[in-house]
Amino acid sequence: MSKIYITEFDSRRLRELIDVAAQFGDKRILEYLDELSDELDQAELVRPEEIPKDVITMNSTFRLHDLDNGEEPVYSLAFPADADPLRGKISVLAPIGTAVLGYRVGDTVEWDVPAGLKRLTVKEIVYQPEAAGDYHR
Repeated sequence: MSKIYITEFDSRRLRELIDVAAQFGDKRILEYLDELSDELDQAELVRPEEIPKDVITMNSTFRLHDLDNGEEPVYSLAFPADADPLRGKISVLAPIGTAVLGYRVGDTVEWDVPAGLKRLTVKEIVYQPEAAGDYHR
């Protein structure tokens, strides 16, 4: 597994999200909350001003390369309330959202799906709030 980077600000907001969702959320998402919590525990925390510009942070827009079919979808990583799959905004609590958080351009993300192992490479960061100077988005 690649080293992942998370801003202190994102970590704080995500841990609050985990706490609230664990108390009041749908019990079916508990597995995803555990996975997200594990990601946060393993991440290197950095100040928003110091996050590398090639890292997927919350509210980043990024292009992936599907190693199995060659497709290159573009997504934005969103908090659950802002998620809109039809507009490419995936929730951090969705399996792909949890999987890509903190990864860098060139990293390959793998996770199990019903059809087998899904493998995607982070190809490009189209927009990262911190790189744009928006440290509290």
